[in-house]
Amino acid sequence: MIDRPLAQSQDARLPVPVGLGRGLVLASVFVCAACGLVYELELVALASYLSGDSVTQASVVLSVMVFAMGIGSLLAKRLRCRAATGFAVVEALLALVGGGSAIALYASFAWFGGARVALVGFSLAIGVLIGAEMPLLMTLIQRIRKQDAGGALADLFAADYVGALVGGLTFPFLLLPFFGQLTGALLTGVVNVCAGGVVVLWLFRHDVSARVRWWLLAVNGAVVLLLIAATAFVASFERAARHAVYGQHVRVAVRDGQQEAVLTGDPDPTAYRSGAEPLRFYLDGRLRASSAEGNRYPAALVRPAMADGPHERVLILGGADGLVVREVLRHTRVRAVTVLERDRAAAELARTDPGLRRLNKDAYDDPRVRVETGGDPFDRLRERVRTPGAAPYDVVISDLPDPAVRDSAKLYSHEFYGLVRRVLAPDGRFAVHAGAAAAQPRTYWTVEATLRSAGLRTSPYVVRSPRDWGFVLASNGAQRTTLTALSSAGGGAGLDGLDGVAGFDGVAGSRSGADAASPLRPLTPHQLRTAGLRAERDRLTGLPPSTLTHPRH
Repeated sequence: MIDRPLAQSQDARLPVPVGLGRGLVLASVFVCAACGLVYELELVALASYLSGDSVTQASVVLSVMVFAMGIGSLLAKRLRCRAATGFAVVEALLALVGGGSAIALYASFAWFGGARVALVGFSLAIGVLIGAEMPLLMTLIQRIRKQDAGGALADLFAADYVGALVGGLTFPFLLLPFFGQLTGALLTGVVNVCAGGVVVLWLFRHDVSARVRWWLLAVNGAVVLLLIAATAFVASFERAARHAVYGQHVRVAVRDGQQEAVLTGDPDPTAYRSGAEPLRFYLDGRLRASSAEGNRYPAALVRPAMADGPHERVLILGGADGLVVREVLRHTRVRAVTVLERDRAAAELARTDPGLRRLNKDAYDDPRVRVETGGDPFDRLRERVRTPGAAPYDVVISDLPDPAVRDSAKLYSHEFYGLVRRVLAPDGRFAVHAGAAAAQPRTYWTVEATLRSAGLRTSPYVVRSPRDWGFVLASNGAQRTTLTALSSAGGGAGLDGLDGVAGFDGVAGSRSGADAASPLRPLTPHQLRTAGLRAERDRLTGLPPSTLTHPRH
């Protein structure tokens, strides 16, 4: 690691005064640092969206990138004798790699089924190029005016850290909401290559020969044109990638921030019986509802909670597609339904799309339903707990993304369930979709253990057809609501279209719409008992609860 000292060089010939020249170099440090952090955040955000585990994705990106920055710093030592040319090449490569990283990552996910290899590769490449910047900039700023190394580093790092702050704030508040991840990364690359080009091609133009200067100008111009041209094809690229992920039957795709809601298949929920593609609703790449599955999922989640005790006031957490709302409204004694949904675009799609409206029977237009979109359900419940005189809910239904999706982990925590218990009536019930019980048994039973740790009494049950669904029915009373008691009370009242449960046409006990269209009927009393016995047979014991400070999912 011992290098021969560089030959003593004369001060650079600048087209501006020395003070202004130093200021321009520090300004380029500022811009490059902002761009570098945007690349980093964009990789973390997109990988989290595609894979659903933000902690793991952030750890991979940060650790690989910091390691690669060290490698880049070592490699940059060989470029110090041609610092201006080296810096221009590094910035052009960084703009090209960083600006195109989001498109490449999404393409890897869409066409190859995964993005982990691409994530590590781009983190490594971007880290090496970012690491090479500082030694070259240190050489350039010393070419303007000699000063002690400590003072020069202080100036460079100050500009670098302030630029990182600006980049970190620009990504979530400007680039992401107004341009999206793909276009935002491409535009960041344009800014990046322009910053490097100004420093070398104008400020240090006397440090490079005319031939090299023209060559660098051509390279930088090509990178700028390529990135700008790519922004024009982002929409068509997203459509092609969407078809690769969801098939050729994509009808509607809407995005709210990082969340994306997609509808595929025939807009007629019953058309699949004639061979058409079933209507499917995806949220953030995960299937949430299908017309071919009939009423199986919402009925399994809702009816056990509604069958035992009062259910005039109901709170639904999630449920953007409106199917759980539709199932709750089948119960004629319901007086008020509050829906807390984070995704505005998905809720609006359920309210306006003809196919999804037919599937949810215009549930959001019912005067008993109040939808609160945006914000975090955790914060909403905490505000309600602090509101004096707020009426409790008889039933709370949790139709949130799977607990294995790390961004939803706090909505499956001991603290969150403690808030739910406080908004429940003394004899209230809480129904939770707790993920795939067979595929992820530890996650499922951790949810059940967390509910018990919050003081709720639990009755787990598992449905294996048509998909693997794990549910937990929890009660706030002194005694646990048992599935056996539910399925035997009144011959299964409230569980299979009986006793105060209206069909979709408003006639008690009748069947219409998706229920009648699908061979997958809601759970019968016998099937409910079997679902409970199946869950208890596979119970995992001794699992600790999940908390905000120690998530277990």
